[in-house]
Formats: sequence, structure tokens, C-alpha cells
Amino acid sequence: MTAFAQLKGQVPASANGQRTEFTISLKSVNHRFLDLHMRMPAESDALEMKVRKLLKEDIARGHVEYTLAFGAASGGEAVSLNRPLVAGYVEAFRAAAKDLSVNSEPDLNVALRLPGALGSTSVEWNDATEAAVLDSSRLAIAKLNEMREHEGQSIETELRERMSRLRSAVNEIGKLRDAVQRAHFEKIQSRMNEMLATKVEPERLLQEAALLSERSDIQEEIVRMNTHVDHLLGLLGGGEVGKKIDFLLQEMNREANTLLSKTSGVVGEALRLTELGLAMKSEIEKAREQAQNIE
Repeated sequence: MTAFAQLKGQVPASANGQRTEFTISLKSVNHRFLDLHMRMPAESDALEMKVRKLLKEDIARGHVEYTLAFGAASGGEAVSLNRPLVAGYVEAFRAAAKDLSVNSEPDLNVALRLPGALGSTSVEWNDATEAAVLDSSRLAIAKLNEMREHEGQSIETELRERMSRLRSAVNEIGKLRDAVQRAHFEKIQSRMNEMLATKVEPERLLQEAALLSERSDIQEEIVRMNTHVDHLLGLLGGGEVGKKIDFLLQEMNREANTLLSKTSGVVGEALRLTELGLAMKSEIEKAREQAQNIE
């Protein structure tokens, strides 16, 4: 589900009295599985593993981006200068200029673009720092899940509405079942007359009639569709159900396709079945799009 949460925290004061703040940002978007992307300082590998564990415990599905950024507390130095690196660059530049007899001075703008020349506030990595980040991470995850839950409630409402329209279409199809059978009976009768004219054996005639009759009955698809709708509605609000709902909607799509195939070529009043079948497929596809958002 799409959601965003941001939280600010503070690392306990270091030995020199410097206080460092940090910001945790969490963003999630739709994904079939849990896909974690971490943006953290390079020296925080051990902490990253602990944060990943927290995320996996509380989030089951979605593309989740976690960002941790440090900065000095109000009034502190927000950016640090890697003096040895910059000084080394300046010294090397002047030495090269002297060796090559070139009258030139180093450009500070170029020096500051060197990788590692500028950095964020240095952080003292210890148990207190990790504890502060982990505590804030838990709060940020809770905020993210709260927003995801609100979106989930909206999706649940939409899915219930779509299932209601789908059930109405199925019920109307059930009322047209007799019309479908009459149309298929006419086709069967016509087919039998053709076969009788060619003096087909009685056993072959009965087999053909039974096969055509079986293919024309849509009662089984109607029952299955209603069962799937009941099952889906029963899953809503029941925890991690996204994958189950997606599977049920795939099954519903198969039943809708079967209904359309069994009613193709039917004329008269039963043409309404094609419209209802297409409406059913539209509702199912839209429901499947929303199901990708459900954890």
C-alpha cells in the first residue's frame, strides 16, 4: 500500500558534548512481495540488519524505502570537511604545477567535489546510538502502518462494492439460464437432425447430444462464482490476505471466461449474457488492481 512516514530523533550527547539529530523516512508502494530498499550511512551495516528485521516483523508486503540521515542539532555543524583529503589534493596540485612549470593555483570548488571531501555530521556508533535509531524506527513503522491501515479500509470498502455488483451480475445470469438452455436446445436439435439425415449410429447420436448438453449448462459456473465471492468477503479484514484474494480473483476470472465461452453464439434474449459477462470481467480486473495493494 502507498504510505509515507517521517520521524526525527536525537542521539545521546557524545563525549565532547555534541548532539546529533537524525531523520528516518519510510515510504511504501505496491508490490507483490516485501521488497526492502535501505539508504543508510556506509558504516551502519550492523544497524541495517537490525532495522531490516524490524521491517520484516511488521510489514509483509510492498516496496518499502527506508532512509536514515544524520545532521547536527540546532546550532551545530551540519557538514564536516575532510581536511586531510582536501589538504592532500591542494598539496599534490601545487607539486604537479611546480614539476610541470605551470603557473596555476588549485580550485577549491573542484577540491570540494572530490568523493569524501564533504560529509554529514560524524556519528559515534555505539549501543546508545543504535538504540535511539531502533526506537525511532519502531515508531516510524507504526506511523507507516497506521497510514496503510487507513488506505486498507478504503480498499476494503471498494472491494465490497465491486463484489456486490459482481454478485448482482451473477444473479441476473442465473435468471437467464433458461434462455441459454433453450437456445442451446435448438442448436442440439439442429445438430441431431443433421446427424439423422446422414444415418449416424444411435450411440454416436447420444454421445453428441450429451456432450452438447453438458457444455451448455452454466449452473456450475454460477455456483462457483457465488462461492468465490462469499469466500473473498469473508477474508476482508482478516490480516494478511492479499495473496489469497488475488488467487480468488484469478479463479473468478476463469469462471467468467467459461461463462462467456458457453454463451457465445447464443441469440435472442440471452445476448444479455455477453454484456453481463464483460461487466463481470471488468469488475474482477479492477478488483485485482486493488488487491495488489492489500497486505
